[in-house]
Amino acid sequence: MRIIFIRHGDPDYENDTLTPKGWREARLLADRVSTWEVKQFYCSPLGRAQATASCSLEKMGRSAITCDWMQEFYYPITDPSTGRFGVPWDFMPSHWTKDPLFYDRDHWHEAAIFRSNPDIKVNYDKVCTHLDKLLANHGYHRDGWMYRATDQAGQEENIVIFCHLGITFVMMSHLLGIAPPLLWQNFFIAPTSVTILATEEREADTAYFRTQATGDTMHLYQGKEPISQAGYFATPFLL
Repeated sequence: MRIIFIRHGDPDYENDTLTPKGWREARLLADRVSTWEVKQFYCSPLGRAQATASCSLEKMGRSAITCDWMQEFYYPITDPSTGRFGVPWDFMPSHWTKDPLFYDRDHWHEAAIFRSNPDIKVNYDKVCTHLDKLLANHGYHRDGWMYRATDQAGQEENIVIFCHLGITFVMMSHLLGIAPPLLWQNFFIAPTSVTILATEEREADTAYFRTQATGDTMHLYQGKEPISQAGYFATPFLL
């Protein structure tokens, strides 16, 4: 099985839709997605993700299942360095790298900054539960830190999830066994970028997700469209 995560296009956050650039990105993305064999599309309920998905779905004559739990992981905190009230990531390195809990797969949520909003851990667990139910519907059942595959035919299935940066990393942390703060702090996935996790099924009935690509923007390069900086604090390099 392949899970293909797609971040929404360049966002107009105020109106929860796409900027004109975001629409250009989404149309370039649709040219790419339309070449894939996709078992099922899933989408966040938020407008910027729905708008991004609409270009691909219209081009393919398909529809997506909207999942409320795929909306952005917005459980705000007050940043101790800047006073910013917002998403529970984008902390200053001088602050977060000093806290070993940020690196701890099992105890990351015990860091003071995450304890300041108890909804963070509660909703992290809810997302993980929903993701496992979704995968079970495709024949993959959680067993500790891996999955049991009940249908070998499912190995070549592709599912596509249109969503957001933060929630993508929540799901990846669950699939890969990595503390979510490390993904939130250390990785950037550009608007309309493609991130692929696939199961390696080297032993009978056993499946483990491995990352094939993270934040791929080939369609933007081919369309000569610059990468959006939304959610990033350096100049993106057009791969």
